[in-house]
Amino acid sequence: MERDVSMFRHSMAHVLAKALEKIYGDKLKLTIGPSIDNGFYYDIDMEESITPDDFKRIEEEMDAVLRSNADFTRKEISKSEALELFKGNEYKVELIENLPEDEIISVYYLGDDFVDLCRGPHVENTKFLRGFAYKLNKVSGAYWRGDEKNKMLQRVYVYGFLDKNELKDYMRMIEEAKKRDHRKLGRELDLFFMTDYAPGMPFFMPNGLTVINKLTEYWREIHKRAGYVEITTPMAMNRTLWETSGHWDHYSKNMYTFSCEEQTFAIKPMNCPGGMLYYQQDMHSYKDFPLRVGELGKVHRHEASGTLHGLFRVRCFTQDDAHIFMTPDQIESEVASVLALVDEAYSTFGLNYHLELSTMPEDHMGDIKDWQHAETCLANALKKLGRDYVINEGDGAFYGPKIDIHIEDALKRTWQCGTIQLDMQLPKRFNLEYTDSDGSKKEPIMIHRVVLGSIERFFGILTEHFAGAFPTWLAPVQVKVAIINDKALDYANSVVDNLRKAGIRAEIDDRNESIGKKIREAQLKKIPYTLVIGEQEVENGTVAVRKRSVGDQGIVSLDEFIARIVGEVESKTLD
Repeated sequence: MERDVSMFRHSMAHVLAKALEKIYGDKLKLTIGPSIDNGFYYDIDMEESITPDDFKRIEEEMDAVLRSNADFTRKEISKSEALELFKGNEYKVELIENLPEDEIISVYYLGDDFVDLCRGPHVENTKFLRGFAYKLNKVSGAYWRGDEKNKMLQRVYVYGFLDKNELKDYMRMIEEAKKRDHRKLGRELDLFFMTDYAPGMPFFMPNGLTVINKLTEYWREIHKRAGYVEITTPMAMNRTLWETSGHWDHYSKNMYTFSCEEQTFAIKPMNCPGGMLYYQQDMHSYKDFPLRVGELGKVHRHEASGTLHGLFRVRCFTQDDAHIFMTPDQIESEVASVLALVDEAYSTFGLNYHLELSTMPEDHMGDIKDWQHAETCLANALKKLGRDYVINEGDGAFYGPKIDIHIEDALKRTWQCGTIQLDMQLPKRFNLEYTDSDGSKKEPIMIHRVVLGSIERFFGILTEHFAGAFPTWLAPVQVKVAIINDKALDYANSVVDNLRKAGIRAEIDDRNESIGKKIREAQLKKIPYTLVIGEQEVENGTVAVRKRSVGDQGIVSLDEFIARIVGEVESKTLD
């Protein structure tokens, strides 16, 4: 039969559920068990905690189910029959009760002794799953239906792939990902830290801030060339503004608020309302368009504590925002302009990417016709550019559809960073106008867009992409000067001074340690270059060069070495 990995994983979720039921019996209640990108999981309600010590037993029981040659049998029943069948399980009952009265409900039997509420599809028999490679991964907490007001369940995660080689490759990638974990490297390389005094709000140390500053300098460089102006807007604005923008109705639960002089203020979770106020400060003509307004704006969002994850999911971050105001006939050219900027930025970091067109969500504002028109405009822009894309149904922003840009890192993992959002709502809500060529007043079209996304998150992604070994132009310390003995100290200090005068970030290691230890520690800190200075280098006015990824590079003059580093920085070389 055709090997549909999603169907195989979903079928294996039922195998897991049957095994868990066989082991724990009436102690547990099954809830849901879908397929996911790297395998599958099942959520269960049980007082007894499942631990890694139980994994072997669970896998043995799953193997027994697979050997049983049990059929997956679909049966359609009425809602009342389904409620009777699952009457002892309040989770299944809740799912059933939310279905229309006249809906025919499908259940799947696995053998004669296990049944689950499910739409399917599944493989015909467990014999088709025997070549499927799987491994229990972890157990974590998960609220029923993702709502923190509901009971916390146990989620049993399992890796699952069509064959053993795919699983082995994935497990190797997981091990490599652990080594590259930006939280681990953040501590080892003195980049950033977190504290319970400010959950989800990163503190950047000098090394980390150096990288952040280089990223923002690069952002300003490419945006200035692309015709953007830069503004900054206040960190907090009053409730009336957020009501006008629509954020209060759609996002207030994620906003930090406070009262001052009998007014309610919100710390901004987005930069766009401030951008609207900037536009309102002047009269605009069609001749001003496209008006590209950028902002590196610090935003705060109340994320649930259980979702916080290093720099990848935080409560405070800097968004590399921009709002582009334009006429309707400029939509396609501006989408092309933003994608050209995306191409330039991501290629600088050696990142590939793909595009997704995200359409109207359930929680949206504005007329459906406006949404349909906006979605058509974005799709047409992509088609005219000849860009491939996939449709991501229902994942647009509440004010408009968007093109999401997903980058791929060194481990082939994807991350959604950039986005291009076409907004026909906020200009209307803020009564924005411009004077057209015929003298009439019209409403501008607006694009919200980010390229790097969250600067902090992008920094975390780059940390893992480069495994902490940042290219020379980004590295916190570019050159470590290590002396063999104190006789070389004065010359080594002059080397450091000359490097710094050339704009190179250099440090000296003048400790009373062996040169071998100094070199090893510089390598552990992932510093791109180490210059070894001994009596010979002092006598000849040279430096002995060691490159992080290569080793010994020979002896050269200091001027020659400086020219090499300056060239790498200017060209933003990646190796």
